[in-house]
Amino acid sequence: MFIRICCGVLGLTCAALANAADEGGQFYGLLRQRDLSPFGFLRLDMRPAHAVSIQPGSWAIETEIGYQNTWALSKGVEDYFISLEPSGRRPLGPAEVQAIEALPGENYELDLETALFDVTFHYKLSRDWTAYGIVSGVTYQGGFLDSTIESFHDTFGFSSFGRPAIARNQASLVYNLKGAKTVFLEKPTDGGFLDPVIGARYTGWQPFQSWRLSVEAATKIAVDGERLLLSTGRTDYGVQASLQHPGNRHAFYIDVAAVYYAGADQPAPQESQVIPTLILGYEYQLTARTNLNVQAYVSTSPYTDKVTDLDELTGTKYQYTLGIRHRYESTIFTFGFTENVQNINNTPDIGLQLGFAYVPALR
Repeated sequence: MFIRICCGVLGLTCAALANAADEGGQFYGLLRQRDLSPFGFLRLDMRPAHAVSIQPGSWAIETEIGYQNTWALSKGVEDYFISLEPSGRRPLGPAEVQAIEALPGENYELDLETALFDVTFHYKLSRDWTAYGIVSGVTYQGGFLDSTIESFHDTFGFSSFGRPAIARNQASLVYNLKGAKTVFLEKPTDGGFLDPVIGARYTGWQPFQSWRLSVEAATKIAVDGERLLLSTGRTDYGVQASLQHPGNRHAFYIDVAAVYYAGADQPAPQESQVIPTLILGYEYQLTARTNLNVQAYVSTSPYTDKVTDLDELTGTKYQYTLGIRHRYESTIFTFGFTENVQNINNTPDIGLQLGFAYVPALR
């Protein structure tokens, strides 16, 4: 899978280089990808700040489609699934759930794919102030990436992580934790609309020479009460500061955010808490219209020791993203690929992002 994606990115890059125009390029900022962790999108997550400037009194609209595959399980469940591999695949059913619940200690299993769709509308109030609103939706499914990921693991000699014991493209969730006991043997909902987000951004500061600073605040509004895997029924608040250092063809970014997460009851209880996030990014102008992005995402987990003592769930989340952007007149197209690192059982195996932004008054 990774090889195919890299080939696609390389092909786009070569095509852009072949058609490069003799004009000055510009920076677009960090990829606007948010946390794709399972159910992490139910809380407010501050999108990485962009670096696009528009005229006061004008507007812009951006859309993002994020798709992720998650196969996450505790060590006990992994060992149990590996022991089943010689007898072939089977749907995860009541017998397997009973065996998981009989394992010593805490255990869990999560197998699903989700597709997220975000639409963000920006309006430039003045030279330094911008307001925005975000409408989002999600679909839950068994997916189609299981076989591709298994082939990738086999090709490079990685562990199977017990995947070959369970039927492909099935959605399931089993929590047997000290603070949660939940079982879904199929997707509990097809999906629906998530809570909307509104926010404001200020860009009038330049604390250091050649460095730009923007700050923003946002809130996720619970508009229709608690809805299973669609809304926590609670309102979250967040702030973010972004340092941007544009150079000749290189730009560096530092994003620091803090979100007051009001907690949740389903699928596992989570306490109200402040969740910090750090994003480091680099952008390179390949041509006047095509840029390459690399960024790293670090965030604490919303799971506390009141819910579980498993390090796989309470550990810090680390993700890397490689992306490419191309501008055609007033439209900016985006492709991104995200891979989890270090703590592989609390973030998606892979995430894909497709997006475009229409900016009529792009400076």
